[in-house]
Amino acid sequence: MAVHQSTHRGSGFRLPSFRRDGAVSAPGSVEAGALTARACVFASARVLMGFVFLWAFVDKTFGFGYATASGKGWVDGGSPTEGFLGHVAVGPMESTFHSWAGAAWADWLFMLGLLGIGLALTAGVALRLAAFAGTVMMALMWVAEWPPAKHLSDGSTSMSTNPFADYHLVYAVVLIALAAVSAGNVFGLGRLWARLPVVRDHAWLR
Repeated sequence: MAVHQSTHRGSGFRLPSFRRDGAVSAPGSVEAGALTARACVFASARVLMGFVFLWAFVDKTFGFGYATASGKGWVDGGSPTEGFLGHVAVGPMESTFHSWAGAAWADWLFMLGLLGIGLALTAGVALRLAAFAGTVMMALMWVAEWPPAKHLSDGSTSMSTNPFADYHLVYAVVLIALAAVSAGNVFGLGRLWARLPVVRDHAWLR
């Protein structure tokens, strides 16, 4: 007597699917047109990350009184890099960052980076390029704050809360993850961007 065993096995907890066409999507991917809970979470993270970079650009440009004091914005003649890089007091690149502080090329590169990364994330386009540029920026800022140090160069305590992991590294990992899953395909222009001939010919632009 043959015994027929079920081929369906429990796969654990799964987030609910909200795909428009009812088709089954491959696990771990955010497909074009798929409104899964996973895709919505990644899309939300993308937009929030985009706002982080865009707000930094806007506040440093106009000085809204948050991180940048009123009257100290870029349009008022202030330098977006002088305050941060000029006060670096620890790490192997301390003197290098001091020499960069307030330089016109550093100001423009930093501000264009904030704007470009913010727009790319918000729109859901060029996420690979945004992830690369954002990771480089976060790595430099991590080195500037140098969390491994217990003391600053003047001997005072650094008040570092973690010798390795901080928000700069978290942001970098999130940026890479958003690019890896093509998070711009949902609630973004990722699908339209990917159809452009220049983007099809150069995968690094996706």
